[in-house]
Amino acid sequence: QVRLVESGGGLVQAGGSLRVSCAASGDTISNLRYTMGWFRQAPGKDRAFVAAILRASGTKYYADSVQGRFTISRDNAKNTLYLQMNSLKSEDTAVYYCAARRRTTGNHYSAVYYDDWGQGTQVTVSS
Repeated sequence: QVRLVESGGGLVQAGGSLRVSCAASGDTISNLRYTMGWFRQAPGKDRAFVAAILRASGTKYYADSVQGRFTISRDNAKNTLYLQMNSLKSEDTAVYYCAARRRTTGNHYSAVYYDDWGQGTQVTVSS
């Protein structure tokens, strides 16, 4: 099991940028056991996939709504996952969660297939 702690959320104006971080402990997220993902949950809505980086290939996937604006990355030396968010929109307002996936069944875009979660960090975009 890996412990995940998000940080870096806050209030930003539409069109601005923000980077949220996810510090991992208890295991190394750069090893081949973990696919890492970012999800978000807006008030009254289900938790939604944002981005993922696959365990073996390092291939990155993004939700259509953030493609071209957000970038997921991993710093192996710091055992930290990042989400760089540019050109932010009001509809990006949500609590952002990072998650680690060990299991090999299922897919990388459904929250139910992730094993470990952080507590979340609030991102608010003002229009």
